[in-house]
Amino acid sequence: MLPEISDALPACPVETTLTLISDKWKVLILRDLLTGTKRFGELKKSLDGVSQKVLTSQLRQMEACGLLTRKVYAEVPPRVEYTLTELGYSLQPVLEAMRDWGEAYKKRF
Repeated sequence: MLPEISDALPACPVETTLTLISDKWKVLILRDLLTGTKRFGELKKSLDGVSQKVLTSQLRQMEACGLLTRKVYAEVPPRVEYTLTELGYSLQPVLEAMRDWGEAYKKRF
């Protein structure tokens, strides 16, 4: 992890996790990338309502934190692909628990 990131993280591990994925879009980006590598346009289409500016910002933050990698192909037009890192994939149980909880909650109503 980058020194400037680790220095700024809270002492509480739950708060640390929230710091990294607390934004709605970051969680949904993780959800989409758990199934494999995606191009920017695929992510934008999947995330209904996200602006290009916000998506770009969220992806850059997640890359800086080591959750995903960005690969740029020297083509015209340029092709950019995003893939979760091992660290990013390690959040899968967290997202699965959120999905399970959400499904159980929805069944109550």
